[in-house]
Amino acid sequence: MGSSPSKHRRVAITGLGIISPIGIGRETFTSNLLAGKSGVTKITVLPASSVPHHIGGEVSDFNEKTAKEYIKQRKSIKVMCREIQLGVGAATLALADAGIAEGSITPERIGVEYGANLMLSPPEILFDAGKACAEPDTLKFHPEMWGTAGLSNMGPLWLLQYLPNMPACHIGIFADARGPNNSLTMAEVSGNLALGEAIRIIQRGSADVMITGTTGTTLHAVKSLHAVLWDKLADQDGPPEEASRPFDADRTGQVVAEGAATLILEDEEHATKRGAKVLGYVLGTGSSCVASADGTPDLKRAMVLAMNAALSDAGLKPEDVGHVNAHGLGTPKEDALEAEAIHEVFGPLGDKVPVTAFKSYWGNPGASCGTLELAGSIVGLLSGKMILPTLNYKKADPACRLNVVHGAPQPAKNGIVLKVSVTRNGQGSASVIQVGE
Repeated sequence: MGSSPSKHRRVAITGLGIISPIGIGRETFTSNLLAGKSGVTKITVLPASSVPHHIGGEVSDFNEKTAKEYIKQRKSIKVMCREIQLGVGAATLALADAGIAEGSITPERIGVEYGANLMLSPPEILFDAGKACAEPDTLKFHPEMWGTAGLSNMGPLWLLQYLPNMPACHIGIFADARGPNNSLTMAEVSGNLALGEAIRIIQRGSADVMITGTTGTTLHAVKSLHAVLWDKLADQDGPPEEASRPFDADRTGQVVAEGAATLILEDEEHATKRGAKVLGYVLGTGSSCVASADGTPDLKRAMVLAMNAALSDAGLKPEDVGHVNAHGLGTPKEDALEAEAIHEVFGPLGDKVPVTAFKSYWGNPGASCGTLELAGSIVGLLSGKMILPTLNYKKADPACRLNVVHGAPQPAKNGIVLKVSVTRNGQGSASVIQVGE
């Protein structure tokens, strides 16, 4: 039997699992963040790409061999693309971090809410099938031949390797989580949205524990091409680790990346009864999507509405926020729009509230950016109530006028964090968490 629905049921964060370009696991991730280490380097997982200077934030110590250390159902690894492996691995680490042993939670009372990017097959997977549909001499592709000549050259489990709902499926299987299970594919806003869905499942009494998080990549043979065509990528000479420069006057663009992060959310009473260590609480979330009649996205308005909705859901005012965990893409236009949004939400506090941006450490992995960045705030506040600094911020931009934490960690006035994310299509999401008691 489930508990009665209650908006006032507090939702605790009791576990954190991370697979990132600056480390795997909470301990390594924390130590490297505190040391100011960057995960942006020369790309090795792709032999070639059109990404400027061939740089990105990659998880260099994660591959099919090491994945077995983090994924229990080893026989299933062969039907998981890299993004799925990262997500399942992060969930495994989160459950261990929360002290949730196999079989310790009633299966029907634990669920999964997970976000991911659209997952694309790398070219080599499609090569034989595509060749079978092409003229031998001209290689002209005939799509009408796909069903008769092409598809038979695809592996029988091909589709299962690239479905964005598969991280949640595999996590549900290995964790024996038979409660609510859902997947979100909303690009960079996925993390906050998954968090919002998960806390509402707990608040309405449909689960006691939720495994929530995101996995994603823009560091991919096809997606890196999309990034070059659709996004403003960092294009500057110098060390790779200095390429991502959110809010800096000399920023040139974003950096492609990969990674995954998972939070274990728990009804506070349930967490107390099992003696769990509470890392913090999710206080509220908000979302928005704004575009004109012709489809032109309004990123600023989307972020304003999402942040205001999250604060309202949390029952807080802007002055209650200890710091803003920014989207901080590192692009000239989007960072300026985000700064305008922060000023609109915070009013006279717009140039005073501390702001930090964690894409400066590892770039933009797409769907997983929000959860990974939120993890950065959590571990910083747990490590002495600190707001960890934005890397590579050296020159203030008059177009932003923000109090960007840089150079060294800054003491936090409290543990309340407002996290904001946005997509190129005008989707905004935000969450408010309280780290510590």
